Amino acid sequence: MTPTPRPGDWFKSSHSDNSGGECVEGARIGTSAMAVRDSKDTTRGNLTIATTSWSALTTTLKNS
Repeated sequence: MTPTPRPGDWFKSSHSDNSGGECVEGARIGTSAMAVRDSKDTTRGNLTIATTSWSALTTTLKNS
């Protein structure tokens, strides 16, 4: 079972702002996983992704 991030582990995306746009929060889970959730509805749970997959995703997005 993957550990659940604690409330203080979450951080907002650097692209998020306070204007009400689409926002995500992330939390590192040890060295092996990253959790992502909707910052406007934190009760809906999160998506947990292996850190290698998270790195590949963010690199692809930055280069597109």
